[in-house]
Amino acid sequence: MILEELPLTLFGFPGPLRDKLVAAILSRAKTSTTALEALYIDEPLPVVGEVSAVVDSDDRRVAAIEITEVRVLRLADVDLQHAIDEGEGDRTVAQWRAGHEEFWNSPEVRAELGDEFVIDDDTQVVAQRFRLLS
Repeated sequence: MILEELPLTLFGFPGPLRDKLVAAILSRAKTSTTALEALYIDEPLPVVGEVSAVVDSDDRRVAAIEITEVRVLRLADVDLQHAIDEGEGDRTVAQWRAGHEEFWNSPEVRAELGDEFVIDDDTQVVAQRFRLLS
């Protein structure tokens, strides 16, 4: 497998958050991730078996991951194991949700969604599991 030939997977935006997430992937602490379904308007949802390259804050391809599970569910239905497997140190779903809502309400995400987008229990999210290949 040649990393340069794989499609890219970006975690967060370049900077401290992406660096933290990529480090967690490389250490195998992070094996899940969650995105707002609304951000997939112009692209297809991930598919089980899809392999992609993880990019760091310097746009370097640093690893390959394979999607092992994709679920679309309500934000309120994200379970504790998924939250823990995101590898960010959250020990409760409430902690996990607070951090994600902060990110989803950031100026960068709001620039994509618009200020009228509301995040609540019924917001649809894409919960993915993946495994590190290299």
